[in-house]
Amino acid sequence: MLSTLINIFLSVDFASASVRFAMPLAVASAGEITSERSGVVNIGLEGMMLAGALGGMVGAYYSGSPWIGLLCGMLAGGLVAAIHAFVVITLAANQVVSGAAMNIGVLGLTTFVFRALYGITERPIVAHFEPWPVPVLSQIPVVGTIFFNQIPLIYLTYGVVLVMSVVLFRTTWGLSVQAVGEHPRAADSVGISIARTRYLAVILCGLLAGMAGTFFSLGQLYTFIEGMTGGRGFIVLAVVIVANWSPARAALVALLFGAAEAVGLRLQALNVGIPYHFALAFPYVLTLLVYIGLAGRTRMPRALGLPYIKD
Repeated sequence: MLSTLINIFLSVDFASASVRFAMPLAVASAGEITSERSGVVNIGLEGMMLAGALGGMVGAYYSGSPWIGLLCGMLAGGLVAAIHAFVVITLAANQVVSGAAMNIGVLGLTTFVFRALYGITERPIVAHFEPWPVPVLSQIPVVGTIFFNQIPLIYLTYGVVLVMSVVLFRTTWGLSVQAVGEHPRAADSVGISIARTRYLAVILCGLLAGMAGTFFSLGQLYTFIEGMTGGRGFIVLAVVIVANWSPARAALVALLFGAAEAVGLRLQALNVGIPYHFALAFPYVLTLLVYIGLAGRTRMPRALGLPYIKD
């Protein structure tokens, strides 16, 4: 039995599933890091991902194209983020309270919209992303199967992580974002617009969160289910902390959490006697352990969570 488990968890299929489950965590982490680097904590990430899941499904349903669905999902996430940005930047409201309200409000709103459009019993299957092996790269033994025989959303995630790593640490705008998140008054004194920088960072976070949400409706289940993101927005918050606010490191940490989710699903399939509730809870238990283990060991941006009111 033990050898069977070892063979399964060291298999190419298991590694491929880990990469697949890591996708929404990695891409949403890139957005959350950008928002938090600017000084805005985004507890509402779960709601933005859920809005993206519904927006992607509705867009694909009416257009017949998963790419149009992806665009609609990103716009839905960006819209929720824009509302959050207005509340916490323009109105200087508490960021945690606003984010929590976004999560609760979007959960109810997406349920209402879906039932209004399709009823309570109908679950339409929409146009979705199919696996697309990358020519040449997918033929590489082991590595090709794991990383380059996936759906296109996975390949977009590779690009998002790379681009955001460059943008945040190698461009003028990225350095402005970091300055605003560390010392907004000093940034303001040299002519950086705090409000504009934070608005752009938060909306970009929403767009990427919406992209992450489309994974569930267009890359996994091919429809929408109420609350289908399943708390992964909160796992993203743990990923960001473990990665010390670095998109590249966040992708690696997301892979760890993706493997944890794959373990939970494999344990259910193997019927090893562990109640499925515990198998499903495994990624969230890991999240709690990470929070406990890293308490006091990371340094967040100094102005994170603090509204900026210009004199």
